[in-house]
Amino acid sequence: MAATEPDLKAARLPAEAYARNFADSHPALSHNQALVEAERCLYCYDAPCITACPTGIPIPDFIRKIANGNLKGSAHDILEQNIMGAVCARVCPTEVLCEGACVRNTPEDKAVAIGALQRHATDAVLDHGIQLFAAGAPTGKRVAVVGGGPAGLSCAHGLARCGHAVTVFEARAKLGGLNEYGIAAYKVAGQIPQREVDYLLAVGNIAVHVGQRLGHEITLPQLRRDFDAVFIGAGLGAVNSLGVADETVRGVHDAVAWIETLRQTGDLSTLPVGRRIVVIGGGMTAIDIATQTRRLGAEDVTIVYRRGPDNMGASAKEQRWAQINGVRIRHWARPSRLLTQDGSVSGVEFEYTTLDTVGKLLGTGERYSLAADMVFKAIGQLLVPDPLNDGGSALLDLDAGRIRVDDQRRTSLAGVWAGGDCAAGGLDLTVAAVEDGKRAAVSIDRFLTAAKAHG
Repeated sequence: MAATEPDLKAARLPAEAYARNFADSHPALSHNQALVEAERCLYCYDAPCITACPTGIPIPDFIRKIANGNLKGSAHDILEQNIMGAVCARVCPTEVLCEGACVRNTPEDKAVAIGALQRHATDAVLDHGIQLFAAGAPTGKRVAVVGGGPAGLSCAHGLARCGHAVTVFEARAKLGGLNEYGIAAYKVAGQIPQREVDYLLAVGNIAVHVGQRLGHEITLPQLRRDFDAVFIGAGLGAVNSLGVADETVRGVHDAVAWIETLRQTGDLSTLPVGRRIVVIGGGMTAIDIATQTRRLGAEDVTIVYRRGPDNMGASAKEQRWAQINGVRIRHWARPSRLLTQDGSVSGVEFEYTTLDTVGKLLGTGERYSLAADMVFKAIGQLLVPDPLNDGGSALLDLDAGRIRVDDQRRTSLAGVWAGGDCAAGGLDLTVAAVEDGKRAAVSIDRFLTAAKAHG
């Protein structure tokens, strides 16, 4: 394939198109719609939807309260288990979690719209400023929380309610983690991540310091010295390599970093985008970057994934969403070479893949190429372990490149807990990170209470 000049420019679309393309992709239920949908719930005694929810929200209970007109009580049921229930209602893969387990989810029927009903209830308390929780009586104990994403904020909120003084250290300028920086804008329109952060912090007993990076402005030994306990919810700081030459050539981007730029850009018409986009990966980030570049005016957007559709991290619903937005998805191929011209990427050469008799992925030797003005790496992130060291000596045990934790989210180091994407064994979902923070808060409170009793 002959190399072509990159075609990058801003304002590919009429000015009014940007607001329309990045507006709320799934508008909220009206009052009457919520009542009708709530009445569809069978209020199962042994509800499989509860088991399918990583945070254990009592789903039939909160839906019954909506049907009875008690939105405050409904929101309390949700937020007691998942303090970030408003964002989770928008971004959770409900089709494979609670709604996937719904007894009405059959070929002849459809699942109750649990996510939309959860949004209906939680938005009501955010819209009206109804604070459902309060900080506990001061215990005199201090806890450091590293990372202001879903895991860290969930942990901080739980500890504040127990009466512990919490200090959150966040590397970026805003709290929220991937909810603020890493999710497609049309999924969390209306500044909902920051509104939820403000609501969460309003419980009190939580101090916030931004611009504080672990291993730079703060260190783990320092935090252990100055606080009674430490929770690490710092996320993942590096992206996986494509394994090909010239990965740093102009036009090759980390998808998560580019989504962050998009989310923090006030006027999207000023953001240059290519005409031809290639996204390498198969998870939610691949779907989000592909769909957003398409909505910014890219004409030809292709996701390429090394295995089949059933192996993709993105759900079937998300895959359909991308295709509805004009994104092509090609399976069974992996990058073998980046094509360049004058120092910029001009395309990607792919090798077709197949599985051997034991399921190992192999290249077939057959190749094809796609022209590209921009190439996005969306093949997962890695933990950067250096900030967890002390003078080059590892402080925490790792498991498959992430922090090893037990079921209470305790690490190998006394007085240190971890959760969210940086911890091993998780689902890499907002809702799973919230559950990690919640479990850690319970464990930390038990630890501090015991220490006080013996102190």
